[in-house]
Amino acid sequence: MADASQDTAQLTYDGKTYNLPVVEGSEGERAIDIRTLRAESGLITLDPGFGNSGSCRSAITYIDGEKGILRYRGYPIEELASHSTFLEVAWLLLYGELPSEAELATFTDEITRHTMLHEDYRRLFDFMPKNAHPMPVAAAAVAALSTFYREADNEDRIHRAVVRLLAKMPTIAAYAYKHSIGQPPTYPKNDLGYCSNFLHMMYATPCEPYAVDPVVAKALDLLLILHADHEQNCSTSTVRLVGSSLSSLFATIASGISALWGPLHGGANQKVIEMLERIADEEGSADVFLKKAKDKDDTTRLMGFGHRVYKSYDPRAAILKETCKGVIERVGGSSQLLEIAMRLEEIALSDSYFVERKLYPNVDFYSGVIYKAIGIPVNMFTVMFTMGRLPGWIAQWLEMRKDSDFRIGRPRQVYTGSAKRAYVPLGKR
Repeated sequence: MADASQDTAQLTYDGKTYNLPVVEGSEGERAIDIRTLRAESGLITLDPGFGNSGSCRSAITYIDGEKGILRYRGYPIEELASHSTFLEVAWLLLYGELPSEAELATFTDEITRHTMLHEDYRRLFDFMPKNAHPMPVAAAAVAALSTFYREADNEDRIHRAVVRLLAKMPTIAAYAYKHSIGQPPTYPKNDLGYCSNFLHMMYATPCEPYAVDPVVAKALDLLLILHADHEQNCSTSTVRLVGSSLSSLFATIASGISALWGPLHGGANQKVIEMLERIADEEGSADVFLKKAKDKDDTTRLMGFGHRVYKSYDPRAAILKETCKGVIERVGGSSQLLEIAMRLEEIALSDSYFVERKLYPNVDFYSGVIYKAIGIPVNMFTVMFTMGRLPGWIAQWLEMRKDSDFRIGRPRQVYTGSAKRAYVPLGKR
């Protein structure tokens, strides 16, 4: 990151002027460094939702929401999606460079050898209610890894913890699903790839094996790549904040899973499918639905359009659109939801109401359709998101711990409660 320390911004308050350094990122982003502001002036800044506050300097992911740009470690998401595998991208996020053939082979072998869950650990799932949502089950299971593996307090142990977490997450996710439907867990198979192994554990039973379709496995791999990191969003910021207390990797990632569960974050693709199914079950018309969505007196909401960061077409949605068609053709499933989705997009991209509000399709719009087509239950959608986002969270955790500016997170507040008042004993109130 370039540091434009010769540039300053001036803040004038109560007759005094404060000079604040301006720092510049490698893509020209500029930020006012306010670290000394409170000590010098007694002032803090107020920014609900932190939409205009930079919490850190990071070299992992770059986003330009106005231009629809997403890059991991400098590589455009379109190129990574076309040429890389999820484990290649995971290595890139974790270590900053694309792996060599030897590095990727070793990394893949390490992941493969750590997919099994300890038999005592597996009993954890037996104590969860059958109707529990898989996300809190996954969060609890990841946190519980801290009880089986010692604290990662040096580089070697940190690497082993990273490998274990990446390897065991698909197993944990599949076990959470199997538990929810009352089936025994399916053990991983070391002769299968990362996504193929997950699909095997999801759908194979003691009575019937599951033949993994390579097209489906590749589509899932692509989805994981597109979800692998997305800068300082809610769950990533949660990981950094919790991790700043030097919490263990497993406990820290469990906090990210909990943050991701919310419908305003990782749960959005579930809302898209619910919307598409509602359209299919009711009027069956995207045109009628969008008329309702534009009516300010109607509670109908268009899901999967618009993004907190992207003010143009989400580049991940553009990649998924064609994949979505191919998956549905391959699995032979109903194309009704895809047809409705594409009609919604067609209308929204040409309707001034949506264009003026910059409501373009986001990644959730097509990812939910793909998950539905390959048989992933709706309540597992956010768990899939978790699997994809895992290397990004870990990369952010690793980067934070090595940051020269590292300190425990401690936001300020503007207090709006009562001023000092006299205490009244219980009998006199």
